[in-house]
Amino acid sequence: MELRSLPKVELHLHLDCSISYKVVSTLAPAVSREEYLRDYVAPARCTNLADFLSRAPMGFRLMQSEAALRAVTEDVFEQLVEDGVVYAELRFAPLLHTERGLSAERVVAVVERVADELAHATGVEAGLILCTLRHFSEDQSMTTARLVEQFRGSRVVALDIAGDEAGFPLDAHVGAFRFAREHGLLRTAHAGEACGPESVWETLRLLDPQRIGHGTRSIEDPRLVEHLRREKIHLELCPSSNVQIVPQIASWEEHPIDKLYRAGVSLNLNTDTRMLNPVTLTGEYEAMQRVFGWGETDFLRTNLMGVDAAFAGDAVKERLRKTLVGGFERDGPGEEEGRGASAAAPPIV
Repeated sequence: MELRSLPKVELHLHLDCSISYKVVSTLAPAVSREEYLRDYVAPARCTNLADFLSRAPMGFRLMQSEAALRAVTEDVFEQLVEDGVVYAELRFAPLLHTERGLSAERVVAVVERVADELAHATGVEAGLILCTLRHFSEDQSMTTARLVEQFRGSRVVALDIAGDEAGFPLDAHVGAFRFAREHGLLRTAHAGEACGPESVWETLRLLDPQRIGHGTRSIEDPRLVEHLRREKIHLELCPSSNVQIVPQIASWEEHPIDKLYRAGVSLNLNTDTRMLNPVTLTGEYEAMQRVFGWGETDFLRTNLMGVDAAFAGDAVKERLRKTLVGGFERDGPGEEEGRGASAAAPPIV
């Protein structure tokens, strides 16, 4: 099984934290590769999520002009093509890109236009998710939600909340997510990464998202795992990122993704940030194969789960299902023999 060429779905990828050195060196020529690795890439093991996120401004501070927004978006699409991704949802916080005069509306318009051009040029179907952040004010959060409403019908597909989960409560963001819900906007939310299952419960109760970004520590509460399974609340899991950030997960072998999968929770594999944690989706697949014995059936199954949970229209989803099934069939059998992983996999529902 040649993993790089397999068609893949990625639902959790931060545009403004996935800038390669090639583009950084163009936007900031004085930055050496050594400085990029030191200042832009987070340590292999961070103290916590806040430590990990302390490098994020290095990326978004470079993205303060229309030309820079285009360059970074082109860079990420290039990474997606190289990785075999056929559908991606790229998320970013528009309000972070207004330091040099761009309006938040203009930021969204530029990224949306470039993403639309690149989707047609590369064949990578893409949606955009607009993020509010935990440390934002109520007004900033509502502004972000209104941008999702304003760009309804474009490549913009949903609202998200990201940032330091342990450091800031949800209070300032309840109104924005209520607005999104009342206006029929789709919603995802980071939770269960820096904090335990109580954070996931609170996020589900206060924000009512269709998906959870990460949700890794849900495994600590069997009742929550059953709730996620029963309600078909999809987890956007990013194993390497979690190992890097979450103190409770000391290694790949300790990551709960396989247990969540066997429990029947809807989930898929994602990279999260390709700058702070320089990984590829192919690399995540290789680790899943090596550590948990996943084979073609498991990868196809979780990709199809990703399609079902995607913030895309029915026609796009049907096209993606055909692409995935056809791509896996072309790759052919062979890697699953002797592994025994797929035999115990939950059924596709």
